[in-house]
Amino acid sequence: MVDERARHFRRLRRLRRSARRWSVLAGGLGGAAAVLTPYAGLGLPDAAWAGAAGSAIAVAVWRWADLRVLAAAPAPPALDPAEAAARSRARLVAAVERLPVGPGVLAEVRRVRSRLALRGTTAAEAWARLDRAALTLAGLAGRLTGLAEPAVREAAEADRSLRDLANRVAGVERALKLAPAEARGSLAEAHATLVDQLESGVAAYERLVVAAAGYVAEDAHPGTHDPSAARLTEATDLLHGVASALAELRTAHAPLRTP
Repeated sequence: MVDERARHFRRLRRLRRSARRWSVLAGGLGGAAAVLTPYAGLGLPDAAWAGAAGSAIAVAVWRWADLRVLAAAPAPPALDPAEAAARSRARLVAAVERLPVGPGVLAEVRRVRSRLALRGTTAAEAWARLDRAALTLAGLAGRLTGLAEPAVREAAEADRSLRDLANRVAGVERALKLAPAEARGSLAEAHATLVDQLESGVAAYERLVVAAAGYVAEDAHPGTHDPSAARLTEATDLLHGVASALAELRTAHAPLRTP
């Protein structure tokens, strides 16, 4: 999003510089026409000088008129500092995302920031376990096709839900430290319930990741030979045979030495 106030003043500065340039050009051409026309008499070159001077004067007048109109218009209100910071941050994020490694860097920065926000709370350990499981699943996602695709979608939804639950656990825990004594009982009970839900959810997510790894392992059929390895073995044997044949040829055709 563009800052309209900054754009207004940029247009004002550009228009003022343009008006000054055309004024200088019009003065120079007008002076040259005034001097050169009577010097050599009227002719075709004098018409060119006069036409150029008149055009420059007209453009300069239009630029000054546009400048007065723009200067008389009220400037847009200044942006709120928070909104200006948000716009600057959005521009910076967009610039980083255009880089080849930008999306990965931004994802890692967001993950570290979220983990630091939960530091010192009960949800920090569960969040770290969820992070490790999510990274493992992301590495397997390219091979989870066919019947496993619904499980990948469910895992993504569960990841978002568990992260939201971890933030709620941290918020309730911080509020528990500030709550008065008469309100701590019910709040502590709610916190314990949320922690149990988070722990069971993270454990279920980890079991899903283990099942996904088992699916990938079974889908790869590790008991059979890899065709690429077999082709490489055949190519290696072929090269060894060619090298042996070349060595025999050099031995058979070695030049005879005269005694």
